[in-house]
Amino acid sequence: MDVQAWSGLTKLREVVDRLAPKLRTFANEKGGVLYDVPDAPLPDPDTPAPPRFLPEYDNLLLSHDDRTRVIDDGRAVPLPPGNGAKRGTLLVDGFFRGMWNLDGTTLWVSPFAPLATADADAVSEEAYRLVAFLGGDDVRVSDS
Repeated sequence: MDVQAWSGLTKLREVVDRLAPKLRTFANEKGGVLYDVPDAPLPDPDTPAPPRFLPEYDNLLLSHDDRTRVIDDGRAVPLPPGNGAKRGTLLVDGFFRGMWNLDGTTLWVSPFAPLATADADAVSEEAYRLVAFLGGDDVRVSDS
């Protein structure tokens, strides 16, 4: 169903079944089958995912039939209108926890709810790395 959600194509069972012997499979929390390439690295399941600033329309948010693996609170996938949007999504420990936008070289971070201290520190560190890459030095975190 993820392939269908991503591609918009239907009737893909035969294609997936033909590819399945070449792929690594996993069971999700609901017992469904997930596929991955055979050589993909496998971190320990208890390894926390670092904060990530995703761009608009990122495949991670759009390509899953069951988005609860990334969006656990029922929020809609953000789809900003227009061309040249400068607003993205913030992942904390692999989950959609806020939005960000860029104004010149200032990065504004807007979490949906207060973050735990360790998470807030990790988000700030990642934000400053991103802004430094852009040639700026200003990060602003709005109150949630």
